[in-house]
Amino acid sequence: MTERTLCVIKPDAVSRNRIGAIVKAFEDEKLKVVSARMTLLERSRAEEFYAEHAGKDFFDRLIEFMTSGPVLALVLEGEDAVGRARKVMGATNPADAAPGTLRAMYGESVTKNAIHGSDSPRSAVREIDFYFGGEGGG
Repeated sequence: MTERTLCVIKPDAVSRNRIGAIVKAFEDEKLKVVSARMTLLERSRAEEFYAEHAGKDFFDRLIEFMTSGPVLALVLEGEDAVGRARKVMGATNPADAAPGTLRAMYGESVTKNAIHGSDSPRSAVREIDFYFGGEGGG
């Protein structure tokens, strides 16, 4: 079934010029980029996006990091886009990510792990709307 998912190339990967390599990995997996937007998140927007983590010990560090530089939000489309994108990304902790995955290659830590990806089709709808509003349709 064709679906859409959101992936966000984080400030660490943007600053290290990894955008092209990351997009290529998704395209090699036959996922199509249907929308893209580079933005610098304001603190309040980052706090809104990561609200489920509010109160956790890493929340403030995560917000500081996600607002430290531009991010590139991508809407990817394809069969089982959420699952396939997550497979390309690898485990959240780069130390646990399989060799050849984006986080294994480009991640530095659990926070600085190069990329965010929707964890379910339901989250994808909410997250695409967050970054693209009604424009996430490609």
